[in-house]
Amino acid sequence: MANTLTNILPTILAGGVQALRERAVMAQLVNRDYQSLAQQKGNVVNIPIPSAIAARAVTPAVAYASNVDFSPTSAAVTLDQWYEAPINISDSDAASIDMAYVAMQSTEAIKSLANNVDQYIMGKHKRLFGWAGSAGTTPFNSSISAVASAALVLHSNLAPSEDRRAVINPLAEFYFKQNSVVLQADQRGNTTGLTEGVIGRVLGFDWFVDQNITTATHTPGTGWVTGFTVSTTTGVAGGSTLHILNATASGSIKVGDVFQLGTDTLNQYVVTASAVASATVGVDITIYPPLRAAASLGTTLAVVGTAYTANLSFHRECWAFASRPLTAVFMAGNIVQAPTDPISGIALRLELSRQYKQETLSYDVLYGSNVYRPELGCKILG
Repeated sequence: MANTLTNILPTILAGGVQALRERAVMAQLVNRDYQSLAQQKGNVVNIPIPSAIAARAVTPAVAYASNVDFSPTSAAVTLDQWYEAPINISDSDAASIDMAYVAMQSTEAIKSLANNVDQYIMGKHKRLFGWAGSAGTTPFNSSISAVASAALVLHSNLAPSEDRRAVINPLAEFYFKQNSVVLQADQRGNTTGLTEGVIGRVLGFDWFVDQNITTATHTPGTGWVTGFTVSTTTGVAGGSTLHILNATASGSIKVGDVFQLGTDTLNQYVVTASAVASATVGVDITIYPPLRAAASLGTTLAVVGTAYTANLSFHRECWAFASRPLTAVFMAGNIVQAPTDPISGIALRLELSRQYKQETLSYDVLYGSNVYRPELGCKILG
């Protein structure tokens, strides 16, 4: 049995890698440039984030002009996700099944790992503070204005125009593909949508559909009710804490809850630490980004208080993903192969081991992801 499986390991892995390419959409679209810096579980990749530098006028003089300080920061991507999908085959099973069955079952195991990676990356959307569309309503059903709104949010946050991607769920794609703007893209020389049934690049985004995005749902905390206002202390420009009050509020305020101040649709914020609302003394919430302008007393918060599915629009540099192949320390006669899929960037390991009266094929992956520049992302609510 072991020798038979050994002979077909390359075939099993080839089919499995194809499964990764078909289903792990997000891993293909985000920044993977730093993954070579991590080697084992728990390793942290620190991704540099540049700081702004102001231009200044040049005045010729005998002495050099004074240096200008800058303060770059960094965001961490930790390889802390380690998952496996094992297949156990007893000796009696091996005597009665076809090896093609093993290959098919292996594809299912790898698919589960790929979906796990995909869902984990998308779950990081709770760090994004920008949004467009209406919570609880599938976008593009009657209008594609949410695309323009998402682009406006990205423009306002200085996201580069190139390398923008949009990842939407199948129902949103269903509506989007029926819009005349998309259908008539062939008149501009883009016939991919009509011939291949895919959206391609439209309205400044490369469009992708992802079945797993239906799991990227956020349910806001129960403490949000209509009428929250800035209270007690004026929100200071550049501050990351805001004191808010509602006379009838009680309940949770969750990480990932988003709001805007008054009617200012271009200055949106996300809660970065959980809190509990109090009807009597109010609550301090920690937010990102820091307040871009002072929030005067009595300013009303416009909160996204309805559960939504987070379709995603972002620049490549918004997200980072790292996956590194694992190696066995004590082989003990086991057979290990660890290829990395060049398209999805997912490092997959297959280990064949002999146990008591059975063989075990175990697939595992080690990876991490983070939103390190949330300014470069915008959720399209659905």
